Amino acid sequence: MVMPRVLGTLLLLLLLLLASGMQTEPPEPPRSICLGLSDLAGHYDNLGLNDAAECSRKCQPGKSDTCNVGNLQSYWLNYETHLVEENKTNTVNMSFVKVLVQNFNTNLSEDLHFSLEPSQIPMQVTAKGEDKPPNGVRLPRSLFRSLPGNRSVVRLAITILDISPGNLFKGSQLSLGDGSHVLNNRLVGLSVGQTPVTGLPEPLELVFSHQDQRNMTFTCVFWDVTKGPTGDWSSKGCFTEHKAQRTICHCDHLTFFTLLLRPVLDKATVQALTRISQAGCGVSMVFLAFTIVLYIALRFSRQRFKSEDAPKIHVALSVSLFLLNLAFLVNVGSGSQGSHAACWVRGGILHYFLLCTFTWMGLEAFHLYLLVIRVFNTYFGHYFLKLSLVGWGLPALMVIGTGSANSYGHYTIRDKENRTSLELCWFQEQPAALYITVHGYFLLTFLFGSMVLALVAWKIFTLSSATAGKEQGQNRKGLVTVLGLSSLVGVTWGLAVLTPLGLSTVYIFALFNSLQGVFIFCWFAILYFPSQSTTSSSSGTARLDQAHSVSHE
Repeated sequence: MVMPRVLGTLLLLLLLLLASGMQTEPPEPPRSICLGLSDLAGHYDNLGLNDAAECSRKCQPGKSDTCNVGNLQSYWLNYETHLVEENKTNTVNMSFVKVLVQNFNTNLSEDLHFSLEPSQIPMQVTAKGEDKPPNGVRLPRSLFRSLPGNRSVVRLAITILDISPGNLFKGSQLSLGDGSHVLNNRLVGLSVGQTPVTGLPEPLELVFSHQDQRNMTFTCVFWDVTKGPTGDWSSKGCFTEHKAQRTICHCDHLTFFTLLLRPVLDKATVQALTRISQAGCGVSMVFLAFTIVLYIALRFSRQRFKSEDAPKIHVALSVSLFLLNLAFLVNVGSGSQGSHAACWVRGGILHYFLLCTFTWMGLEAFHLYLLVIRVFNTYFGHYFLKLSLVGWGLPALMVIGTGSANSYGHYTIRDKENRTSLELCWFQEQPAALYITVHGYFLLTFLFGSMVLALVAWKIFTLSSATAGKEQGQNRKGLVTVLGLSSLVGVTWGLAVLTPLGLSTVYIFALFNSLQGVFIFCWFAILYFPSQSTTSSSSGTARLDQAHSVSHE
């Protein structure tokens, strides 16, 4: 009886020890392939490729615990090298990656052309003249001759990789949340194995077809593994050539390329520029109103104001600019609310007063030409009446013609995420009327005004140098005169030409252009308000502006 009890006790103790030992070493949790990728590195069979593609889809923004971005990117970047060195596979046709691997003689007699359609495996094509694929690559024959090693045959891999809209191949330029993205989420890879190819004597050409997007900029970039901890996009060694509905990349090396799309103005920038413009326009309206009131007061107090044309032209410009600022504030404030007909009317009104402003700035330049350059034979019957017919009538004719083509409507700037950056009533598309009546008309009036202003400045400073010994401060007075006249002919609008240089010039344009009314008021007050003697001493041009009269109404 004792022996069975002892054996039972020993058996029970043994079971307890085993149980306690199992508790001290908890089971190892299952490893995440997407986090470590230790099971995928170097495995490029169909199973490994599918696992890597699944990890790429799981690698979403804000979910850093679901994948290892650096390892995933290295996996795909090394894939081409693996295919070239393996020397077995010729094509890969999977939904997320398509590859062509082919041997070529380095002593080629002509360039190589390949089609890069996203739904097909890259294929070699014969492209002569304009008969080129919409998406493709041209490899110059000099590329193969410049490869090191004096090889007679080289193995080339061309890859189309779908990176999915996740964290892969983001870099600093795509992590800003401003709508920047890679065209169609696809990369194009070119490789000849482990041999790096850089500094090509003749660049290769990559062609990306796309719809024209007026709110986006297109830049040719490649993935630079030397930038940052996991790499970043770079445009070094690449030149971007823009064509209608396609972009051509000229690059001097082999790697993974793509087309980077970035918004011209993101939502935050548009809102900041809108606030600056609204504040500037509000201040301008106040000073333009002062200008108009000052003119009315001087017209009643000074008899010559009833016959002089120069102040009338200044006030006509002030009225058109005041109404333009008012139309802009109303348009931006109300957005595209209301019916299509109401939006059509608001767009037409904004267009009309913009053209009136351009026209009166051109008429200011014309009057300045008669005043200072031509001087003699400047008699015109009903002069100001004729100027008014041009200043208010010509824009009306252009707006009627534009409106009859149904060009006005809702205008919206959106980013890739369909977020609205700006909404107002304007041209609903980019028809020819916009380029002709806005861009072309502005350039015409601006160039004319700039030429007249340059001639006037030359005449003023020539006069200043001739009388330098007789009157002190002539250069300073001449500079003040030129600055004042520049506000009348719309030099601040010319800053729009510089806006492609960068965002800083956009802010400068928005600030100075919205304050044009303040500059006009300052010039008007200096010219007419203090006294006849003070004004006449400011410059020769000021004296002419006050004394000259061509009104014969």
